Amino acid sequence: MAFNAAAFLYFFFPLVFLLYVVMPSIRAKNGLLLASGLVFYTFGQWQGVPLLLFSVLASYAAARLMCRPRAKKAALITALALELGLLGCFKYLDFFTGILNQFLPFQIPAANLPLPIGISFFTFRSMAYVIDAYRDSRNVSRRFGDVFLYISFFPQLTSGPIDRFESFSAQLADRPFLPEQTARGLRRFIIGFGKKMLIAGPVSAIANAAFSLDGGLDIRMAWLGATAYTIQIYFDFSGYSDMAIGLSAVFGFTAPENFNYPYTANSITDFWRRWHISLSSWFRDYLYIPLGGNRKGKTRQAVNKAVVFLLCGLWHGASGTFLLWGAWHGVFSALESCKAIDCVRLQKTAPGRILSRVYTLLAVSLGFVIFRAADLSQVVGYFRALFTGVSFIPASTLALYRISPAAWIALLAGVIGCFPAAPRLAARTKLLEDTPRRFVTALSFAGAAALFVLCLLAAAGGGFQPFIYAQF
Repeated sequence: MAFNAAAFLYFFFPLVFLLYVVMPSIRAKNGLLLASGLVFYTFGQWQGVPLLLFSVLASYAAARLMCRPRAKKAALITALALELGLLGCFKYLDFFTGILNQFLPFQIPAANLPLPIGISFFTFRSMAYVIDAYRDSRNVSRRFGDVFLYISFFPQLTSGPIDRFESFSAQLADRPFLPEQTARGLRRFIIGFGKKMLIAGPVSAIANAAFSLDGGLDIRMAWLGATAYTIQIYFDFSGYSDMAIGLSAVFGFTAPENFNYPYTANSITDFWRRWHISLSSWFRDYLYIPLGGNRKGKTRQAVNKAVVFLLCGLWHGASGTFLLWGAWHGVFSALESCKAIDCVRLQKTAPGRILSRVYTLLAVSLGFVIFRAADLSQVVGYFRALFTGVSFIPASTLALYRISPAAWIALLAGVIGCFPAAPRLAARTKLLEDTPRRFVTALSFAGAAALFVLCLLAAAGGGFQPFIYAQF
């Protein structure tokens, strides 16, 4: 994905944008975006193109068959089986084969299939389209190109956000293409680019150092590494989401927001309303609510949440660490549903509000240690260092000395940026009210231009690391 990012920034996007501007009609613009998605994905991993085409064809055909009442349910089941089979084959086959091999008298060889970039995202978009078509025939599109563009729209193809066909298709026939919107989209893109290059990139050096120490890890580097990875994954993924939302806006599309200051959450339930919002909404609408949601009592609600989070962990990857991470969030969410952890009651007092936020941030950060660990044995070792590694180890001391000033500054900036200090400050003062809007707008675009220059310098100096969620 690193090659895609560099090609995108320096060549692909400017070329697509220039062609988009000169296209004479909205249908021609849509055709260009469709072709661009295929080219973009081909450059990233050409082997995955047939799988992308298969996913689109299966979804389109199934939705069309749903127009026949007798074939409606069969079409839904077939389409979901194909999509889940596609995801299972390429993402989970070797994982489950390894489990079976522990019990069988013979060994099943690993398939070692290459994981297509963004397969979890485009299969979930395909499934969303099919399920929505089943629920309401008005969501069925007669145009294959519209469905194809929805699933392969290149700003969102590899890492989301996962929007719905209903909102996307409404913009295909008529959407604005205004200089102001284009400028705002580019500004949003640059903000995301800055999150990735200036915060997530430098901070990753701290996280990588901590998670590579193994036996040399003590309590200092353990907590520093956990904090660094909590910052890194947020700014890496929210940075990509900002870039995708900004580029969508450049082409006239409104994409759903994916993050809303998740580290200010006062419960795990609240955290998942703020973190990876499009994925949380997907699991809520297509799994949690069909399972019964909160309509069948607290116990059933807790069980439903546990199941959803376990599958959410499995969605992230075929690994025991991802399953444990999903179970970790599922347990806390279930305990909150049963009021064993009553964050709602805690919100009634000032000390309780502080305690609920500390509890949430601690649970989330420890969960990300599980998420980041290479295997379950590293999870155990890392947790041991977090809570019992009070003896200072020379390897950790050396790692601390090797952290660059740029990484420390990025970490501090990341901690500050996790909280909505600037928006709240602006809301509580009359600074913006007393300042001409044109001046404020011009200042914001000048700041974005300066930020973009800094990002390019950082990219030239240290390269462009792949986005974390590109592997999913």
